[in-house]
Amino acid sequence: MTKTLAALAVTLLLAACAHQPATVTPPRTEPTAAQLDAARRVGLAAPELSDLLNKPLYRMQPAEVGRFLAWQQLDQPLLRQRIAALARKNIGQPYELFLLGEFPYETYDSQPLFDLTKSDCVVFAEHTYAMALSASWEEFFWVLQRIRYRDGVIGVATRNHYTEADWNIANRWLVTDVTRTLGAPTQPYHQRIDRQNFLRKQFKIERDIAVQPFDDVYIAKQDVAAIEAQLQDGDFVNVISARGSDAWASHVGLIVTGAYGSRHILHSAEPQVREETLQGFIARLGERDARQAGQNKAALAGFKFLRLNDAPQVPPMAPQPRPARPAALGG
Repeated sequence: MTKTLAALAVTLLLAACAHQPATVTPPRTEPTAAQLDAARRVGLAAPELSDLLNKPLYRMQPAEVGRFLAWQQLDQPLLRQRIAALARKNIGQPYELFLLGEFPYETYDSQPLFDLTKSDCVVFAEHTYAMALSASWEEFFWVLQRIRYRDGVIGVATRNHYTEADWNIANRWLVTDVTRTLGAPTQPYHQRIDRQNFLRKQFKIERDIAVQPFDDVYIAKQDVAAIEAQLQDGDFVNVISARGSDAWASHVGLIVTGAYGSRHILHSAEPQVREETLQGFIARLGERDARQAGQNKAALAGFKFLRLNDAPQVPPMAPQPRPARPAALGG
């Protein structure tokens, strides 16, 4: 390269840099007097509250989360508003599929029991609900296991793997399926739940579990606009996909109320947690499905809606059984 060309390159580089948009740092949120009083009541120092107000949940350490949750119980005393606030405080959290497992309690799934830095759609909803119901890290972790596992018994075989047949049923204390009661026509669908085959194929473990026929209904995507005004903050959304005659919940999220009363879905999906209007979500997936037409891929069919119960009471845990020993060792 000649000196002239080199000088020109440097000039163009400097010019390009000069025209890059400046990075805008959002103004810091400072606590109000009422928020400072709530912090004092739970022993949270004012400087730390100021820092936590300006830090997303996914960048907090567990001890910070515990102190923040205690304060949040006073700052947002209504459960629905607390769920919306906590969900929004995780906007931007990176997405990763198949995020969590039972490690170190079990080694069938090497993923850990919790990860605050990332989420998938189910983990995001479970964390948000558990945090909203808790006032410390220890309580959050306890409630989280009660939500994720049948009777709170930790294990890959007791995890609520199937959204409709496991998660929704096991967490009736938390949410109630209102899909049939919202006034829109519903569409039936059938599933064949083969947990034994799933556990064998996915984790190479054997469990004697009978196949379960499971029938359910959803509201078609084109009928959601007529009923979405009935949805409330904290409601649980099952996004139903279909391919041929098969339909299933392929994604989940939470309902939050936006400006002017619009209903939004707040959810974890590639690349990160985001909030969008419910109708915007339907339109975006409709465009995706149009691009994928003829490729034998699943398409958005509709939704199931589960109402957050008014005053959910966390049921007690079942005893955690002692792990079995090899038969050759006896006892």
